[in-house]
Amino acid sequence: MDYAITRTTRASEIGKLLLVGIAVVLISLPYWAGRADMRFVAEVAYFIALAQMWNLLAGYAGLVSVGQQAFVGLGGYLLFALAVKLGIPPISALFLAGLLTAVIAIPTAFVVFRLRGAYFAIGTWVVAEVFRLSMAQVSELGGGSGMSLPASLVKSIAESRSGREMTIYYLALGISAVSIAVVYYLLRFKTGLALTAIRDSEEGADSLGVSTFQTKFFVYVLVAGVTGLIGALIFLQKLRISPDAAFSLPDWTVSAIFIVVIGGIGTLEGPILGAFVFFALRAVLADYGSIYLIVMGVIAIAVMLRAPRGLWGLIHDKTGWQLFPVRRTLHLKDPL
Repeated sequence: MDYAITRTTRASEIGKLLLVGIAVVLISLPYWAGRADMRFVAEVAYFIALAQMWNLLAGYAGLVSVGQQAFVGLGGYLLFALAVKLGIPPISALFLAGLLTAVIAIPTAFVVFRLRGAYFAIGTWVVAEVFRLSMAQVSELGGGSGMSLPASLVKSIAESRSGREMTIYYLALGISAVSIAVVYYLLRFKTGLALTAIRDSEEGADSLGVSTFQTKFFVYVLVAGVTGLIGALIFLQKLRISPDAAFSLPDWTVSAIFIVVIGGIGTLEGPILGAFVFFALRAVLADYGSIYLIVMGVIAIAVMLRAPRGLWGLIHDKTGWQLFPVRRTLHLKDPL
């Protein structure tokens, strides 16, 4: 009996057209929208990127980290150190900060990979706290009170405020698109099959010849580098950094986890949908103080209980839609 393995569906083809339309709107947005709209879309974009990276780490590699703020903070501080202390142009320092964060993640990985399960999660948080406390002791970078980016460096990004905001806006869009593309193409090749095997059963993957340590190590360092790049962008937009803001667990890691859990862990579409839900809830409930956090927690628990695969899992089960088809589907050919 003949068969074919495909990933593309009719829904995915429609999804591509929809994504092209969204891309056109987003690219043209600075020419017809206001500064507040640009800043908001940029924030949504880098949260999608953060969520995609945490999803790759936990949803595909099975490495549940609660210390991703370590790499957000490192990226931000490396940007300031490279730009302020070494005189590197901020845009160049942005990408170099991501690269250096990945380099720093290499010895970090050898430490935290000695831990398993809940101990790994706690270990990543401890590492983040070590980085936070260490940066608070560096007086050249402002110590515990932090520092601001000098006006001369801010002007080197672009002469006008609108030019700087447009530059940061397009950087946010680009980094978000790259984060999605990296996960998408990673999952379409052998690494994707290895990650799927590791997520389902690490022992079984080992028995099949999958290099589990090398695969998880590669993903961990990759995620750290991209997360550091995102962190550098976040604090380039804010123009100021401090240890508490840079290494904030609730602001960066908890938000990313919420987005992924709500949207759908182990899918590319889930973090995108989860980000929209997250920002919608924040807009509606942000004025209610602690009630906002309580409602967010209740919603997360309800979704985990009623829809363990997230909102996108429900949509996929009902419709079969895949905007980013990475799953292999077996289709039997008609013998006639």
